[in-house]
Parts: sequence; C-alpha cells; structure tokens
Amino acid sequence: MPTGNILVADDDAAIRTVLNQALARAGYEVRTTGQAATLWTWAAQGLGDLIITDVVMPDGNAFDLLPRIKRVRPELPIIVMSAQNTFMTAIKASERGAYST
Repeated sequence: MPTGNILVADDDAAIRTVLNQALARAGYEVRTTGQAATLWTWAAQGLGDLIITDVVMPDGNAFDLLPRIKRVRPELPIIVMSAQNTFMTAIKASERGAYST
C-alpha cells in the first residue's frame, strides 16, 4: 500500500472531499485546504510529499505560489489542476515548477 503525505488545495469543497477520500483509500495521509496561505504555510514547514492544487483560490493563485514553494522545497512535486483547462494554463503551470511529463 502506498504511503506518503499529500497536500490538497482547492477552493471547491466537493473537489477536496473527493480527492481526500480517493487518496486516503489508496493509503495516503491527506491534508486539505481551500486557502493558498495555508498551503504555503504547510509547504514552508516541510509538510507534504506531494502537492495537488487548483490554480485559483480566494486568497491567491498557484501561479504566484509555485515559485515561492519551489525556492524552499525545490524537489517537492506539485500537480496543478484547473477548471480553466487551456494550453496556456498548462504552459504557465509548467514554467512555474508544476509537474510535467
């Protein structure tokens, strides 16, 4: 069974719930938040082995937060998801340090 700690940030409570339940069932420990500031605090404290984040949150956006996280945790994988699923969103996320293949 997988192990690890995943930080999930999304302003949509339903998305947080679904991700939390699915990841917990798969064996991961999950922390969820709807705030970019909380995600930043957790990441800066060294919490999490992976971040899954929405782009837009009420108090900020992932594009501003990604470079800050990458400065303090350069090896931390970050997956960015967005309802605005466009090619430019993907490019912007990748340029700021989100996981890409």
